[in-house]
Amino acid sequence: MGRISFSCLPASWHFSLSPLVLPRLLLPSFRQLLLFGLLVGLLGLLYLLLVTGKGQDIWIRKDNYFHRHLARVTDVEATDTSNPNLNYGLVVDCGSSGSRVFVYCWPQHNGNPHDLLDIRQMRDQHRKPVVMKIKPGISELAKTPEKASDYIHPLLSFAAQHIPKHKHQETPLYILCTAGMRVLSDSQQEALLEDLRTDIPVHFNFLFSDSHVEVISGKQEGVYAWIGINFVLGRFNHVASERDAVVEVQVPGGDQQEALVRKRTAGVLDMGGVSTQIAYEVPKTVSFASPQQEEVAKNLLAEFNLGCDAHRTEHVYRVYVSTFLGFGGNAARQRYEESIVRNTLTKNKLLGLHVGETAESPLLDPCLPTDLQDEVGPATQKLHLRGTGDFDHCRQLLQPFLNRTNETHSSLNGIYQPPIDYPNSQFYGFSEFYYCTEDVLRMGGDFNSSKYSVAAKGYCATQWRSLKERFDSGLYASHADVHRLKYQCFKSAWMYEVFHSGFSFPIDYKNLRTALLVYDKEVQWTLGAILYRTRFLPLRDIQQETLKGVHAHWRHSFSFVNNHYLFLACFLVVFLSILLYLLRLRRIHSCTTQRCTPSTVEWLEEGLGSPSLPITL
Repeated sequence: MGRISFSCLPASWHFSLSPLVLPRLLLPSFRQLLLFGLLVGLLGLLYLLLVTGKGQDIWIRKDNYFHRHLARVTDVEATDTSNPNLNYGLVVDCGSSGSRVFVYCWPQHNGNPHDLLDIRQMRDQHRKPVVMKIKPGISELAKTPEKASDYIHPLLSFAAQHIPKHKHQETPLYILCTAGMRVLSDSQQEALLEDLRTDIPVHFNFLFSDSHVEVISGKQEGVYAWIGINFVLGRFNHVASERDAVVEVQVPGGDQQEALVRKRTAGVLDMGGVSTQIAYEVPKTVSFASPQQEEVAKNLLAEFNLGCDAHRTEHVYRVYVSTFLGFGGNAARQRYEESIVRNTLTKNKLLGLHVGETAESPLLDPCLPTDLQDEVGPATQKLHLRGTGDFDHCRQLLQPFLNRTNETHSSLNGIYQPPIDYPNSQFYGFSEFYYCTEDVLRMGGDFNSSKYSVAAKGYCATQWRSLKERFDSGLYASHADVHRLKYQCFKSAWMYEVFHSGFSFPIDYKNLRTALLVYDKEVQWTLGAILYRTRFLPLRDIQQETLKGVHAHWRHSFSFVNNHYLFLACFLVVFLSILLYLLRLRRIHSCTTQRCTPSTVEWLEEGLGSPSLPITL
């Protein structure tokens, strides 16, 4: 019989198989099959353990995020002030009608630079939030600024009683003033703030510096509210599950090609009595129609980093915030009434008419419930109204009050508004957005424009007498009053127009949720303020954790086991080497058992070509 010879050129290495050896290799014994199966099984088991271990680690991280978030939104237990690892912070909201102090607490940071502080509102022994309010607003002291510290003293004394005394010196205190102080002159503002900066450190040992007391802008207040709501919703934990909506973000200030995929944040719509505000994240870089529009946009877009490390971009956000004075529910009604009084009196004077001058000849108002009688205007120019309850006609009359322009990417008052990716967005509507849908119509929650429109039409068209009977029977929300009943038709139409015509949300938009609370809690902008202002505090805990576990971290980072692909490749190399070595031992053993002739050995050693069945590679 011949041989099969494999030859690699140049002829420096030869390997040959005899006909007797070849069948035994092609038909291995049971022992060889068993050995090969065990090796392959061991390989598969190691690979499975590595991959499963990594997946389990990710699952554990997601589970930890979930439990942290669940604990934050459901935590109603009293704060354990005996816990030495608990930290505290104070925020005083100096508003136009009064001032409130909020006490927050959080455990020691876990040392992970990807995570934010787990800040929660402190609760007393009765499980109630630690909050105190006083009246009037601090702006009432504009003429006596030396009394500012005396004014704020009860709030700080109240907070000091709830925080362990040994924690006072490391508890940051922030005094932030809003709308009431903004209307004062710069000199009046500074006089009030200076008295606080001077006297508070004398009486209290809180962590307090000159920069901790200031008058914040409406833009800052809006950003803080946006931060607080998204923090409670868990949108800053970027370990997303399959159910979480995500968005692709172009990081502000970074490479334009750089894109980051993270959890989608929620936008905020808030309509009060005087103003309306909108705030939402702008994930993509925006373009402008004109240099003037770009200049306006700079004052409406806020770019900030919530993370403790300025070099990390995962918590960098670009948020649009705009506040529209005069576009709140009550202010809009006042503008509307002033307009109809002015126009009706002018028309009466020109045409010699007497419309609205008496209750017998009232001016018909489609924005009031059917047959409701009302009086508007100053005492010397009273105008009598009677409602016709026409929701669609009311909407048409209100459109000019939006002050829209033809400029692209603009909203109320012609103010610039960046494009919104409506299919991949979510908004929460607070205050009047909730009252309009829930107090009377009982439709709070997920907003459906068509159903809302039908319900509003039905309410407006209902006789005022019937509405009063329903109110007296307790069919409406407990906090709804007669004022709500009278102006529900107007406010329903105004909210509809602001949402769809002002902010340009599509009629079929499905991702607006009207709410009074988030997870049954009232979320204040002060939560966002302390989150932002304490964002660098985790650096202290991260440095401590790094010093504690530097060796363990090195082993974890550079272990071959953590990189299962590299480990698999090394294992395959070792396995193949062992297999080739066993095959060589088998061949030598075969030659020995057949008592190979010297000529055969010489043929192997000298690398002579086989006379039969030559195969050359």
